[in-house]
Amino acid sequence: MATAPLNREVGARLEARLGTFPAVALLGPRQVGKTTLAHAVAETSAKRLGKPSFYLDLENPVDQQKLVDAPGYLGAQRGRLAVLDEIQHMPELFRALRGIIDGRIRRGEGVGQFLLLGSASMDLLRQSGESLAGRIAYVELGPLDVRELPAPQPTRLWARGGFPRSFLAATDADSALWRENFIRTYLERDIPALGPRIPAQTLRRFWTMLAHAQGGLWNAAAFANSLAVDGKTVARYLDLLVDLLLVRRLPPFFANVRKRLVKSPKVYVRDSGIVHRLLRLDDDEAVLGHPVAGASWEGFVVETLLRAAPELTQASFYRTATGVEIDLVLELPGDRLWAVEIKRGLAPAVGKGLRTALEDVQPDQAFLVYGGDERYPKEGGLEAIGLRELADELSRLGP
Repeated sequence: MATAPLNREVGARLEARLGTFPAVALLGPRQVGKTTLAHAVAETSAKRLGKPSFYLDLENPVDQQKLVDAPGYLGAQRGRLAVLDEIQHMPELFRALRGIIDGRIRRGEGVGQFLLLGSASMDLLRQSGESLAGRIAYVELGPLDVRELPAPQPTRLWARGGFPRSFLAATDADSALWRENFIRTYLERDIPALGPRIPAQTLRRFWTMLAHAQGGLWNAAAFANSLAVDGKTVARYLDLLVDLLLVRRLPPFFANVRKRLVKSPKVYVRDSGIVHRLLRLDDDEAVLGHPVAGASWEGFVVETLLRAAPELTQASFYRTATGVEIDLVLELPGDRLWAVEIKRGLAPAVGKGLRTALEDVQPDQAFLVYGGDERYPKEGGLEAIGLRELADELSRLGP
């Protein structure tokens, strides 16, 4: 189903980076809408430059052949924006790009030369090719969030997740089928193509275990024992899913308090729809009736807020060894500290543990995100607020 009507919030950021850097990498999982967004940005670039942009799919053997002599082919396209899709399949291109970019910079043609699309994180791209440090900016495109919907549909978005084809599917069954095929494609084709030799069944079990433990503290030994592998192997599995932008590792916040703090990160499967498919929860009723509902909602809120937060925001969580906790701590540009507690219900209560945590952390502002839309004050300096309103407020803090 077409995704063009959906407004992607990072589009303006992507265009701004192309106006500042010679190359920009647009990163995100497969099927998240990178190519659609890139074509839209390329059209804008063509109007500005007065020359058509061009697109190469580096999974396509025909397009790969064009780049056998990459300096010659790309060097002949001066003045045009080159969109290179699935860049992780040809990491050797980075060396050629560096030479082309440096030559153009010397001729005063500095910015907006290359838009690179990749299904892996910055770290994975850096490991597989020569660094373009100082010449490239990174922009991440995640699944849809509540700010990008044509109409408010947070429950449907939470249940189906934010991959456009999953969210826009005609029925819940069609959405579930799309997500199942997405998971299988990663396990059976995409991950083996990147090199790791991990049995698809083993990696699916690991991914499903992460979904069951959504938002829990990372315990490598427990996962290793369940999978009958060693701790280093299971850590490698986690690193891979993090690098593929499918899992988030949220670090702990270290406050200057005289308490023993948790040192392990929290781990989330980043898209709630993938969580639900891994657990075979394929409609609203199944999700709401499952014990993972609260943790799944927490992960959904965390992802939404981190996409809305301004660049250079540092995200973490606060937890002591006795269980005193704040779900999300945001260190915002300008030395502002926000604390966010997440509840799914419509009448959220403020417990003693949360009040203690807020006294420890001393945030500039503290919010309680809940399932409703009304904004009102709570005890302990908290404000109850809906997810969409807090996401909008965070996005207004950016440049």
